Amino acid sequence: MFKRILVFKRILSLLLLLGIAFPAEAQQAPRSFIRDAEIENILRTFSTPLFQAAGLDPDAVKIHIVIDPSLNAFVANGQRLFIHTGLLIRTENVEQLLGVIAHETGHIAGGHLVRLQGAAGNATSQALLGMLLGAAAGVASKRGDVAAAVLMGSQEAAMRGMLSHSRGEEASADQAGVRFLEATGHSARGMLEFFNILGDQELLAVSRQDPYIQTHPLTRDRVSFVQEQVDHSRLKNAKETPQFEEMHKRMRAKLFGFLEPPGRTFQRYKETDDSIPSRYARAIAAYRKPDMPMALYLIDGLIAERPNDPYFHELKGQMLFENGRGRQALEPYRRAVALLPENALLHLQLAQIQVEQEDPALLAEAEKHLSKVVRMEPENYAAWQFLAIAYGRQGKEGLAAYAMGEQALLEGRTSDALFHAGKAEKLLPHKGPVWVRLQDIKVRAAQIREDR
Repeated sequence: MFKRILVFKRILSLLLLLGIAFPAEAQQAPRSFIRDAEIENILRTFSTPLFQAAGLDPDAVKIHIVIDPSLNAFVANGQRLFIHTGLLIRTENVEQLLGVIAHETGHIAGGHLVRLQGAAGNATSQALLGMLLGAAAGVASKRGDVAAAVLMGSQEAAMRGMLSHSRGEEASADQAGVRFLEATGHSARGMLEFFNILGDQELLAVSRQDPYIQTHPLTRDRVSFVQEQVDHSRLKNAKETPQFEEMHKRMRAKLFGFLEPPGRTFQRYKETDDSIPSRYARAIAAYRKPDMPMALYLIDGLIAERPNDPYFHELKGQMLFENGRGRQALEPYRRAVALLPENALLHLQLAQIQVEQEDPALLAEAEKHLSKVVRMEPENYAAWQFLAIAYGRQGKEGLAAYAMGEQALLEGRTSDALFHAGKAEKLLPHKGPVWVRLQDIKVRAAQIREDR
């Protein structure tokens, strides 16, 4: 079931992450990421100007949010940035988060990832799989509860060794990050503040240190460089925009509300705090408690204050859907999609509800939404799964087989992919884009089997 904070457990392919071939068994480990429309859009808003300043194509850089309470962020080949939920929650202001993103962008722009391909051969497949995901595995309950399990031992040590950067690379990334911040009108003050946090980490025993300090060694020279840049910058006293500050506060509140026990959320975001982030966090905690009257009261108040905020409508839809009120959830989800029509996750969540109502009258609309999702995110296996169901219930057996073939290929089930593609070939016209894609599925599935 898809959540407001949505956890994916799917097949991990190191070929995708590092550009390296690994044994078949190494491609079967689960991973747990958060997919959330609001948080992803916030991170994109923060990072896109930095990517552009670095000469990178923002669309080519993939951002993954890993469920893990530790302070960490890292990059992997294929221009992929991994950020732990712990880092997002623990950054005290948007400047600190921008400093981390700018620094990691410096690693990407500086080509510091190439050596990982060689280093990968020195780590076991299982260690690499576990640690690439920030040593986190999570599950989502029917109430949207999210739990993280930390993988310890040799996997953690192996991954830290692979992702660790030399002092020269760290200094280079700092210099590039400061340039990117200055070019986009941001002060490097947040990077300096984050260094102070890392400095406190250095005083802890190694076993208690967050992984960021162990993979990104801090030196006095690095701190001195950033301090000097801040002192002489024209942006020394620049303030972040209120919009950026609120987005950061909302993201932290949302993550805290979903990832921490409701009691802790109510302690941190007190009823006396009437700010939007505070009410947002309490609404999430109330619905997870569960206390639906309070949750709906809080989210309705937020919607009344900001009727054109798609994420408030989305949260209300989730509250209703996950409490057995699917029909009532349709309206707020439709409103969210109307307000943010180019967001694939919102289309997917609305379509899922429509499919699960088992109402034939809703299937055509669900198919429309899901078709848009797979155009925008062709590797979204869940969209293909629901699209197969929507096709099948409408009697479109050939298209249902095609969608199941796509899903099976993404999940690494090559035999199933070949079977469904073959079935679709028999039922669909031998022309057009779907026919061409069926041939691609068969060739790709055969290649994967041969490589194994």
